[in-house]
Amino acid sequence: MTRGRFASYVADNQAAGRLVVQPRMGFATTEQMRGGLLAVRAARATTAGTLTLDSFTRVGDHASAARALVHGHDLNGYPLVAHGAVMTRAMLEDIAADDFPVQVRHGSALPLGIFHALLDAGLDATEGGPVSYCLPYSRVPLRAAIDEWAACCELLASVGDGRGAHLESFAGCMLGQLCPPSLLVALGILEGLFFRRHGVRSLSLSFAQQTNPGQDLDALLALRHLAAEFLPDCDVHLVVYTFMGLFPRTPAGAAAILAESVRLAVAGGAARLIVKTSAEAFRIPTVAENVAALEFAATQAAGCAAPARRSFDPAASPAYAEARLLVEAVLDLHPEPGTALAEAFGTGLLDVPFCLHPENANQARSRVDPDGTLRWTRTGRMPLRPATGHAADLGSAELIDMLAFNQRRFDTPTTEPTTPALSPAR
Repeated sequence: MTRGRFASYVADNQAAGRLVVQPRMGFATTEQMRGGLLAVRAARATTAGTLTLDSFTRVGDHASAARALVHGHDLNGYPLVAHGAVMTRAMLEDIAADDFPVQVRHGSALPLGIFHALLDAGLDATEGGPVSYCLPYSRVPLRAAIDEWAACCELLASVGDGRGAHLESFAGCMLGQLCPPSLLVALGILEGLFFRRHGVRSLSLSFAQQTNPGQDLDALLALRHLAAEFLPDCDVHLVVYTFMGLFPRTPAGAAAILAESVRLAVAGGAARLIVKTSAEAFRIPTVAENVAALEFAATQAAGCAAPARRSFDPAASPAYAEARLLVEAVLDLHPEPGTALAEAFGTGLLDVPFCLHPENANQARSRVDPDGTLRWTRTGRMPLRPATGHAADLGSAELIDMLAFNQRRFDTPTTEPTTPALSPAR
Protein backbone atom coordinates (compact mmCIF):
# COMPACT_ATOMS: atom_id res chain seq x y z
CA MET A 1 0.00 0.00 0.00
CA THR A 2 1.33 3.43 -0.95
CA ARG A 3 0.99 5.98 1.84
CA GLY A 4 1.96 9.62 1.93
CA ARG A 5 4.23 11.11 4.57
CA PHE A 6 1.49 12.01 7.05
CA ALA A 7 -0.41 8.71 6.91
CA SER A 8 2.80 6.66 7.04
CA TYR A 9 4.03 8.48 10.13
CA VAL A 10 0.74 7.99 11.96
CA ALA A 11 0.45 4.33 10.96
CA ASP A 12 4.02 3.53 12.01
CA ASN A 13 3.58 5.13 15.41
CA GLN A 14 0.23 3.49 16.01
CA ALA A 15 1.76 0.10 15.19
CA ALA A 16 4.48 0.87 17.77
CA GLY A 17 1.89 1.76 20.41
CA ARG A 18 2.57 5.51 20.39
CA LEU A 19 -0.20 8.13 20.32
CA VAL A 20 0.51 11.02 17.92
CA VAL A 21 -0.39 14.36 19.52
CA GLN A 22 -1.03 17.62 17.68
CA PRO A 23 -1.66 21.24 18.68
CA ARG A 24 -3.99 23.78 17.13
CA MET A 25 -1.39 26.32 16.07
CA GLY A 26 -1.17 29.04 13.45
CA PHE A 27 0.77 32.31 13.21
CA ALA A 28 0.76 35.07 10.63
CA THR A 29 4.43 35.33 9.68
CA THR A 30 6.71 32.64 8.37
CA GLU A 31 9.17 33.39 11.19
CA GLN A 32 6.56 32.88 13.90
CA MET A 33 5.18 29.79 12.20
CA ARG A 34 8.61 28.25 11.79
CA GLY A 35 9.41 28.89 15.46
CA GLY A 36 6.17 27.26 16.56
CA LEU A 37 6.75 24.19 14.42
CA LEU A 38 10.33 23.83 15.65
CA ALA A 39 9.10 23.92 19.24
CA VAL A 40 6.44 21.29 18.56
CA ARG A 41 8.97 19.08 16.79
CA ALA A 42 11.37 19.35 19.77
CA ALA A 43 8.68 18.48 22.34
CA ARG A 44 9.10 15.34 24.41
CA ALA A 45 6.23 13.63 22.64
CA THR A 46 5.33 11.91 19.36
CA THR A 47 4.09 15.00 17.56
CA ALA A 48 2.76 16.09 14.20
CA GLY A 49 2.85 19.72 13.12
CA THR A 50 -0.14 21.91 12.34
CA LEU A 51 -0.59 24.92 10.09
CA THR A 52 -3.88 26.46 11.23
CA LEU A 53 -5.00 29.07 8.71
CA ASP A 54 -6.35 32.56 9.37
CA SER A 55 -9.93 33.77 9.03
CA PHE A 56 -9.34 35.75 5.81
CA THR A 57 -7.90 32.68 4.09
CA ARG A 58 -10.77 30.51 5.32
CA VAL A 59 -13.30 32.67 3.48
CA GLY A 60 -11.14 33.17 0.37
CA ASP A 61 -10.26 36.82 1.08
CA HIS A 62 -6.58 36.41 0.23
CA ALA A 63 -6.19 40.08 -0.68
CA SER A 64 -7.05 41.14 2.89
CA ALA A 65 -4.63 38.55 4.27
CA ALA A 66 -1.88 39.90 2.00
CA ARG A 67 -2.61 43.51 3.07
CA ALA A 68 -2.39 42.48 6.73
CA LEU A 69 1.05 41.01 6.09
CA VAL A 70 2.25 44.13 4.26
CA HIS A 71 1.09 46.43 7.07
CA GLY A 72 2.32 44.17 9.86
CA HIS A 73 -1.15 43.48 11.23
CA ASP A 74 -1.58 40.31 13.23
CA LEU A 75 -3.72 37.45 11.95
CA ASN A 76 -5.31 34.56 13.83
CA GLY A 77 -3.52 31.95 11.73
CA TYR A 78 -1.17 31.30 8.83
CA PRO A 79 -2.20 32.89 5.48
CA LEU A 80 -1.07 30.01 3.29
CA VAL A 81 -2.33 31.34 -0.03
CA ALA A 82 -1.07 34.88 0.55
CA HIS A 83 2.40 33.65 1.51
CA GLY A 84 2.51 31.36 -1.52
CA ALA A 85 4.24 28.06 -2.12
CA VAL A 86 7.82 29.37 -2.35
CA MET A 87 7.74 31.10 1.05
CA THR A 88 5.93 28.21 2.71
CA ARG A 89 8.39 25.66 1.32
CA ALA A 90 11.24 27.79 2.67
CA MET A 91 9.51 28.08 6.05
CA LEU A 92 9.13 24.29 6.23
CA GLU A 93 12.67 23.49 5.08
CA ASP A 94 14.43 21.10 7.47
CA ILE A 95 11.23 20.90 9.58
CA ALA A 96 8.56 18.99 7.67
CA ALA A 97 9.95 15.49 7.17
CA ASP A 98 9.09 11.80 7.39
CA ASP A 99 9.55 11.98 11.17
CA PHE A 100 7.56 15.22 11.54
CA PRO A 101 4.70 15.62 9.05
CA VAL A 102 2.58 18.76 8.96
CA GLN A 103 -1.18 18.99 8.48
CA VAL A 104 -3.09 22.05 7.23
CA ARG A 105 -6.23 22.93 9.23
CA HIS A 106 -8.40 25.63 7.73
CA GLY A 107 -12.16 25.76 8.43
CA SER A 108 -13.14 26.66 4.86
CA ALA A 109 -16.39 25.66 3.17
CA LEU A 110 -14.93 26.47 -0.25
CA PRO A 111 -11.26 25.46 0.02
CA LEU A 112 -10.08 24.63 -3.51
CA GLY A 113 -7.51 27.44 -3.49
CA ILE A 114 -6.20 26.20 -0.14
CA PHE A 115 -5.86 22.66 -1.49
CA HIS A 116 -3.87 23.89 -4.49
CA ALA A 117 -1.65 25.96 -2.20
CA LEU A 118 -0.89 23.18 0.27
CA LEU A 119 0.01 20.69 -2.46
CA ASP A 120 2.17 23.32 -4.21
CA ALA A 121 3.97 23.82 -0.90
CA GLY A 122 4.77 20.11 -0.66
CA LEU A 123 2.24 19.26 2.06
CA ASP A 124 0.09 16.14 1.88
CA ALA A 125 -2.47 16.32 4.70
CA THR A 126 -5.48 18.47 5.54
CA GLU A 127 -8.97 18.16 7.01
CA GLY A 128 -12.58 19.29 6.89
CA GLY A 129 -15.49 18.11 4.77
CA PRO A 130 -18.45 19.29 2.69
CA VAL A 131 -20.83 19.19 5.67
CA SER A 132 -18.51 19.63 8.63
CA TYR A 133 -16.89 22.80 7.26
CA CYS A 134 -20.06 24.21 5.75
CA LEU A 135 -22.88 23.95 8.31
CA PRO A 136 -21.11 25.17 11.45
CA TYR A 137 -18.89 27.88 9.94
CA SER A 138 -20.67 29.42 6.97
CA ARG A 139 -23.86 30.24 5.16
CA VAL A 140 -22.49 28.85 1.90
CA PRO A 141 -25.15 26.74 0.13
CA LEU A 142 -24.54 23.11 0.97
CA ARG A 143 -24.64 22.05 -2.69
CA ALA A 144 -21.91 24.58 -3.51
CA ALA A 145 -19.74 23.23 -0.70
CA ILE A 146 -20.33 19.66 -1.85
CA ASP A 147 -19.35 20.50 -5.43
CA GLU A 148 -16.18 22.31 -4.34
CA TRP A 149 -15.18 19.54 -1.94
CA ALA A 150 -15.63 17.01 -4.74
CA ALA A 151 -13.08 18.98 -6.79
CA CYS A 152 -10.79 19.17 -3.74
CA CYS A 153 -10.94 15.41 -3.22
CA GLU A 154 -10.21 14.76 -6.88
CA LEU A 155 -7.19 17.06 -6.63
CA LEU A 156 -5.89 15.13 -3.60
CA ALA A 157 -6.61 11.84 -5.34
CA SER A 158 -4.24 12.85 -8.14
CA VAL A 159 -1.38 12.46 -5.65
CA GLY A 160 -0.23 8.85 -5.81
CA ASP A 161 -3.04 6.33 -6.12
CA GLY A 162 -5.49 8.19 -3.90
CA ARG A 163 -3.48 7.30 -0.81
CA GLY A 164 -0.66 9.74 -1.46
CA ALA A 165 -2.44 12.63 0.29
CA HIS A 166 -4.45 12.39 3.50
CA LEU A 167 -7.84 13.89 4.36
CA GLU A 168 -9.43 13.98 7.81
CA SER A 169 -13.19 14.37 8.23
CA PHE A 170 -14.08 16.98 10.83
CA ALA A 171 -17.61 15.59 11.15
CA GLY A 172 -17.05 14.11 14.61
CA CYS A 173 -16.48 17.59 15.99
CA MET A 174 -19.18 19.79 14.48
CA LEU A 175 -21.21 21.27 17.32
CA GLY A 176 -20.20 18.12 19.17
CA GLN A 177 -20.76 19.45 22.66
CA LEU A 178 -24.57 19.23 22.30
CA CYS A 179 -24.85 16.71 19.47
CA PRO A 180 -25.56 13.11 20.52
CA PRO A 181 -22.65 10.97 19.34
CA SER A 182 -24.58 8.77 16.93
CA LEU A 183 -25.10 11.70 14.55
CA LEU A 184 -21.40 12.64 14.72
CA VAL A 185 -20.42 9.05 13.96
CA ALA A 186 -22.89 8.85 11.07
CA LEU A 187 -21.66 12.12 9.56
CA GLY A 188 -18.08 10.91 9.80
CA ILE A 189 -18.88 7.74 7.88
CA LEU A 190 -20.88 9.68 5.28
CA GLU A 191 -18.08 12.19 4.72
CA GLY A 192 -15.64 9.27 4.49
CA LEU A 193 -17.81 7.72 1.79
CA PHE A 194 -17.90 11.06 -0.01
CA PHE A 195 -14.09 11.29 0.08
CA ARG A 196 -13.81 7.71 -1.19
CA ARG A 197 -16.31 8.36 -3.99
CA HIS A 198 -14.08 11.17 -5.23
CA GLY A 199 -10.89 9.16 -5.13
CA VAL A 200 -9.30 9.73 -1.70
CA ARG A 201 -8.36 6.49 0.04
CA SER A 202 -6.19 7.78 2.91
CA LEU A 203 -8.65 8.98 5.55
CA SER A 204 -9.04 9.75 9.20
CA LEU A 205 -12.34 10.06 11.05
CA SER A 206 -12.70 12.31 14.06
CA PHE A 207 -14.59 12.29 17.32
CA ALA A 208 -14.64 15.08 19.91
CA GLN A 209 -14.66 14.26 23.61
CA GLN A 210 -18.08 15.08 25.06
CA THR A 211 -19.59 14.92 28.53
CA ASN A 212 -19.76 11.22 29.47
CA PRO A 213 -16.64 9.02 29.14
CA GLY A 214 -18.58 5.77 28.73
CA GLN A 215 -20.76 7.21 25.98
CA ASP A 216 -17.68 8.65 24.29
CA LEU A 217 -15.89 5.30 24.26
CA ASP A 218 -18.95 3.54 22.86
CA ALA A 219 -19.12 6.12 20.06
CA LEU A 220 -15.42 5.80 19.22
CA LEU A 221 -15.63 2.00 19.06
CA ALA A 222 -18.78 2.26 16.93
CA LEU A 223 -16.99 4.64 14.57
CA ARG A 224 -14.09 2.21 14.18
CA HIS A 225 -16.45 -0.71 13.53
CA LEU A 226 -18.55 1.20 10.99
CA ALA A 227 -15.42 2.40 9.20
CA ALA A 228 -14.33 -1.21 8.76
CA GLU A 229 -17.77 -2.04 7.33
CA PHE A 230 -18.31 0.92 5.01
CA LEU A 231 -14.73 1.85 4.06
CA PRO A 232 -12.95 -1.53 3.87
CA ASP A 233 -10.75 -0.55 0.93
CA CYS A 234 -9.51 2.68 2.53
CA ASP A 235 -6.56 3.34 4.81
CA VAL A 236 -8.38 4.77 7.86
CA HIS A 237 -7.34 5.86 11.34
CA LEU A 238 -9.26 7.62 14.11
CA VAL A 239 -8.49 10.97 15.73
CA VAL A 240 -9.84 12.24 19.06
CA TYR A 241 -10.23 15.91 19.96
CA THR A 242 -9.96 17.13 23.52
CA PHE A 243 -13.26 18.75 24.52
CA MET A 244 -14.14 21.67 22.23
CA GLY A 245 -16.72 23.44 24.40
CA LEU A 246 -16.39 25.69 27.46
CA PHE A 247 -13.07 24.60 28.92
CA PRO A 248 -12.22 24.28 32.63
CA ARG A 249 -10.75 27.48 34.05
CA THR A 250 -8.48 25.98 36.72
CA PRO A 251 -5.09 24.44 35.85
CA ALA A 252 -6.05 21.18 37.55
CA GLY A 253 -9.39 21.06 35.72
CA ALA A 254 -7.74 21.71 32.36
CA ALA A 255 -5.20 18.97 33.03
CA ALA A 256 -7.87 16.52 34.11
CA ILE A 257 -10.06 16.96 31.04
CA LEU A 258 -7.02 16.60 28.78
CA ALA A 259 -6.01 13.43 30.64
CA GLU A 260 -9.53 12.05 30.18
CA SER A 261 -9.32 12.67 26.42
CA VAL A 262 -5.99 10.80 26.34
CA ARG A 263 -7.57 7.80 28.06
CA LEU A 264 -10.44 7.90 25.55
CA ALA A 265 -8.04 7.97 22.60
CA VAL A 266 -5.97 5.06 23.91
CA ALA A 267 -8.94 2.91 24.96
CA GLY A 268 -10.78 3.55 21.69
CA GLY A 269 -7.83 2.72 19.46
CA ALA A 270 -7.35 6.23 18.07
CA ALA A 271 -4.03 7.02 16.42
CA ARG A 272 -4.01 10.79 17.01
CA LEU A 273 -5.14 13.31 19.63
CA ILE A 274 -5.69 17.04 19.02
CA VAL A 275 -4.95 18.68 22.36
CA LYS A 276 -6.10 21.76 24.21
CA THR A 277 -4.10 23.75 26.72
CA SER A 278 -4.46 25.24 30.20
CA ALA A 279 -5.12 28.65 28.58
CA GLU A 280 -8.14 27.63 26.46
CA ALA A 281 -10.73 29.24 28.75
CA PHE A 282 -9.05 32.64 28.54
CA ARG A 283 -7.08 33.28 25.32
CA ILE A 284 -5.11 31.87 22.43
CA PRO A 285 -2.32 29.74 23.95
CA THR A 286 1.36 30.48 23.58
CA VAL A 287 3.81 28.12 21.94
CA ALA A 288 5.12 27.12 25.38
CA GLU A 289 1.59 26.30 26.57
CA ASN A 290 0.97 24.20 23.47
CA VAL A 291 4.20 22.29 24.05
CA ALA A 292 3.30 21.75 27.71
CA ALA A 293 -0.05 20.27 26.69
CA LEU A 294 1.59 17.99 24.11
CA GLU A 295 4.15 16.71 26.61
CA PHE A 296 1.52 16.24 29.30
CA ALA A 297 -0.66 14.25 26.89
CA ALA A 298 2.29 12.09 25.86
CA THR A 299 3.12 11.33 29.51
CA GLN A 300 -0.49 10.40 30.19
CA ALA A 301 -0.62 8.16 27.12
CA ALA A 302 2.58 6.39 28.14
CA GLY A 303 0.98 5.63 31.50
CA CYS A 304 -2.16 4.10 29.99
CA ALA A 305 -2.21 0.32 29.78
CA ALA A 306 -2.39 -0.95 26.22
CA PRO A 307 -6.07 -1.64 25.46
CA ALA A 308 -6.97 -5.28 25.61
CA ARG A 309 -8.16 -6.77 22.34
CA ARG A 310 -11.87 -6.26 22.82
CA SER A 311 -14.74 -7.74 20.91
CA PHE A 312 -17.25 -5.13 19.85
CA ASP A 313 -20.91 -6.12 20.05
CA PRO A 314 -22.89 -3.85 17.73
CA ALA A 315 -26.15 -5.03 19.26
CA ALA A 316 -25.07 -3.62 22.63
CA SER A 317 -23.90 -0.24 21.27
CA PRO A 318 -26.41 2.65 21.25
CA ALA A 319 -24.13 4.76 19.04
CA TYR A 320 -23.65 1.98 16.49
CA ALA A 321 -27.37 1.25 16.15
CA GLU A 322 -28.40 4.86 15.62
CA ALA A 323 -25.45 5.77 13.41
CA ARG A 324 -25.92 2.79 11.11
CA LEU A 325 -29.62 3.58 10.80
CA LEU A 326 -28.80 7.14 9.76
CA VAL A 327 -26.08 6.13 7.29
CA GLU A 328 -28.28 3.56 5.57
CA ALA A 329 -31.23 5.96 5.42
CA VAL A 330 -29.08 8.62 3.73
CA LEU A 331 -27.49 6.19 1.29
CA ASP A 332 -30.97 5.02 0.28
CA LEU A 333 -31.69 8.52 -1.03
CA HIS A 334 -29.14 8.45 -3.85
CA PRO A 335 -26.15 6.33 -4.89
CA GLU A 336 -23.84 9.37 -5.01
CA PRO A 337 -22.91 10.36 -1.42
CA GLY A 338 -22.79 14.10 -2.10
CA THR A 339 -26.26 14.16 -3.61
CA ALA A 340 -27.51 11.95 -0.79
CA LEU A 341 -26.11 14.34 1.82
CA ALA A 342 -27.73 17.36 0.15
CA GLU A 343 -31.10 15.59 -0.04
CA ALA A 344 -30.81 14.36 3.55
CA PHE A 345 -30.40 17.87 4.92
CA GLY A 346 -32.99 19.22 2.52
CA THR A 347 -35.60 16.80 3.86
CA GLY A 348 -34.51 16.88 7.50
CA LEU A 349 -33.35 13.26 7.43
CA LEU A 350 -30.13 14.66 8.89
CA ASP A 351 -30.58 17.47 11.40
CA VAL A 352 -27.87 18.94 13.64
CA PRO A 353 -29.33 20.34 16.87
CA PHE A 354 -28.79 24.06 17.47
CA CYS A 355 -27.10 24.49 14.06
CA LEU A 356 -28.31 27.74 12.41
CA HIS A 357 -27.22 27.11 8.81
CA PRO A 358 -30.27 27.87 6.61
CA GLU A 359 -30.26 24.37 5.10
CA ASN A 360 -30.30 22.61 8.46
CA ALA A 361 -33.87 21.85 9.60
CA ASN A 362 -32.92 22.73 13.21
CA GLN A 363 -35.87 20.77 14.57
CA ALA A 364 -33.75 18.25 16.51
CA ARG A 365 -32.94 18.94 20.14
CA SER A 366 -30.86 17.24 22.79
CA ARG A 367 -29.96 17.59 26.44
CA VAL A 368 -27.20 16.62 28.85
CA ASP A 369 -28.37 14.32 31.64
CA PRO A 370 -27.00 14.75 35.18
CA ASP A 371 -24.45 11.99 34.49
CA GLY A 372 -23.27 13.74 31.34
CA THR A 373 -25.04 11.47 28.87
CA LEU A 374 -26.20 13.30 25.73
CA ARG A 375 -29.71 12.29 24.72
CA TRP A 376 -32.14 13.23 21.99
CA THR A 377 -35.25 15.03 23.23
CA ARG A 378 -36.62 15.77 19.77
CA THR A 379 -35.47 14.13 16.55
CA GLY A 380 -37.48 16.05 13.93
CA ARG A 381 -37.72 13.99 10.74
CA MET A 382 -34.71 11.80 11.50
CA PRO A 383 -35.53 8.07 11.79
CA LEU A 384 -34.59 8.01 15.50
CA ARG A 385 -36.53 7.81 18.71
CA PRO A 386 -36.10 10.60 21.25
CA ALA A 387 -35.57 9.71 24.89
CA THR A 388 -38.74 9.60 26.94
CA GLY A 389 -39.33 11.65 30.06
CA HIS A 390 -37.49 14.76 28.89
CA ALA A 391 -38.87 18.15 27.99
CA ALA A 392 -38.09 18.89 24.37
CA ASP A 393 -37.60 22.63 24.68
CA LEU A 394 -34.90 24.36 26.71
CA GLY A 395 -34.74 27.86 28.06
CA SER A 396 -31.62 29.95 27.61
CA ALA A 397 -30.56 29.44 31.24
CA GLU A 398 -30.76 25.65 30.94
CA LEU A 399 -28.90 25.72 27.62
CA ILE A 400 -26.08 27.77 29.14
CA ASP A 401 -26.00 25.41 32.11
CA MET A 402 -25.59 22.40 29.80
CA LEU A 403 -22.85 24.10 27.81
CA ALA A 404 -20.91 24.61 31.06
CA PHE A 405 -21.31 20.96 32.18
CA ASN A 406 -17.67 19.93 31.66
CA GLN A 407 -16.29 23.21 32.95
CA ARG A 408 -18.28 22.70 36.15
CA ARG A 409 -17.48 18.98 36.39
CA PHE A 410 -13.72 19.48 36.26
CA ASP A 411 -13.46 22.79 38.13
CA THR A 412 -15.74 22.07 41.10
CA PRO A 413 -13.47 21.31 44.08
CA THR A 414 -15.64 18.53 45.49
CA THR A 415 -15.57 16.57 42.22
CA GLU A 416 -12.36 17.78 40.65
CA PRO A 417 -10.18 14.88 39.41
CA THR A 418 -6.75 14.69 41.02
CA THR A 419 -4.73 14.69 37.81
CA PRO A 420 -1.73 17.05 38.25
CA ALA A 421 -1.72 20.41 36.52
CA LEU A 422 0.14 20.96 33.26
CA SER A 423 3.65 22.23 33.89
CA PRO A 424 5.22 24.91 31.68
CA ALA A 425 7.44 23.66 28.87
CA ARG A 426 11.14 23.82 29.54
